[in-house]
Amino acid sequence: MSITIAPFDAADPAAIDAAYQIGAAAEQADVPDFPPFCRQRFTGGLRHPLPGSVRLWALARLAGVPAGYLALALPQLDNTANAEIELVVHPAYRRRGVGRALHEHGLRLLREHGRKRVVGATVSALPGGVARPEAGGAFAAATGARPALAEVRRRLDTGRLDQAALAVLAADARARAAGYRTVRWQGGAPEEYVADVAYLDGRLMADAPLGDLEWEPERVDVERVRATERALDARGRRRYHHGAVHEATGRLVAWTLIDLGPNADWHAWQQITIVDPAHRGHRLGLLVKIENLRYVLDREPALRAVDTWNAAENRHMIAINEQLGFRPVDAWTDWQLTI
Repeated sequence: MSITIAPFDAADPAAIDAAYQIGAAAEQADVPDFPPFCRQRFTGGLRHPLPGSVRLWALARLAGVPAGYLALALPQLDNTANAEIELVVHPAYRRRGVGRALHEHGLRLLREHGRKRVVGATVSALPGGVARPEAGGAFAAATGARPALAEVRRRLDTGRLDQAALAVLAADARARAAGYRTVRWQGGAPEEYVADVAYLDGRLMADAPLGDLEWEPERVDVERVRATERALDARGRRRYHHGAVHEATGRLVAWTLIDLGPNADWHAWQQITIVDPAHRGHRLGLLVKIENLRYVLDREPALRAVDTWNAAENRHMIAINEQLGFRPVDAWTDWQLTI
């Protein structure tokens, strides 16, 4: 059967809907414990892209039927030799050459745009863990990609939170955080802290374990932070933040974020947690994570599960998350292909 591939963009609602249906079916098959595939988040990726990145989309049809899609993210402000790839094939049309055709189409586009490396992620099962498909990793390896970073997704069951243990952890962290105070906000960063948020966000790729990934620190300024906030607002993301302020300077030196989507009030993602290197050793990461967890649970009473990812080698953050009650679910691999 013939495979055709055509680009699409935000002005093509039929192609967007077809790609969304493919993504929803694939996610339900591959990671069924995820929240429902969010249409607003998916369409927002086309209509409200994150700043500093150009996205290219393509839809594959098998004998005229939508069967897979490709999304390429091309950084424009940093990492201009790199790209990120999302390649999704509907479960009903796998092993028919759709993935290979999309991959070859993507490579042509990447070469046209002068990219030298592309990074994508796959899921697999942990030893003794829940079943996960192995086909994604096998496909990545068959294309010549190399596993560059091993990660583990952990989930917190909020119904099993040990509040007494959490209170002890928080009290110990506060005792070690003399000279700092916590602040919180929902949505966009307060004006007095937005420059510090930009600095901390820009440090993430420099400080986080990256394994063998070739990825530069990102150039984040206030304008980029505000543009990101607008894009996330358009996608319906509800975002809860806590930070630690160094009282002597008034600077925000630690920051964490939990966000929820518009279609699943039972689920949240624990996103960035980062502490300025000059202010580490005061349990600030643990403190802001505990306070932010309490903050979101107070305002999102239906919340039952929080997911987060950590590099397998990031023992410090893993220890913090496991103290809070996060438990391993599945393994994720970031694959890097040199073009």
